[in-house]
Amino acid sequence: MKLYLNGIEVECIIGDLPDERIYPQTLEVDVALVISDTAAHTDALEDTVDYASLTECVREALIAAKCKMIERAAKVVHEVCLSTDGVKEARVRVKKSGSVPFLRSAEVEYSGE
Repeated sequence: MKLYLNGIEVECIIGDLPDERIYPQTLEVDVALVISDTAAHTDALEDTVDYASLTECVREALIAAKCKMIERAAKVVHEVCLSTDGVKEARVRVKKSGSVPFLRSAEVEYSGE
């Protein structure tokens, strides 16, 4: 079974330019998690991933990491997801908007492969 968490917004330091190392920017994070289907049968929170808690862990990790590259940010999120009980696999997308003139956004996807 897959669990999708889409549009996690994180204000954090991200980027390599001097101003980017001072002023937080917004990242948008999507994760796709492979999880057990046990909760589909039991209808119990303890049988699935607590996505409210995972969302907060993702946000805290990115704020603490102060990554220069979105590629690194995606790996940080991937590691958080895989360290969460019940997550078997994870695919992470990180999107950064507004950092380059005439470019709506840059986005990277990471699955550990």
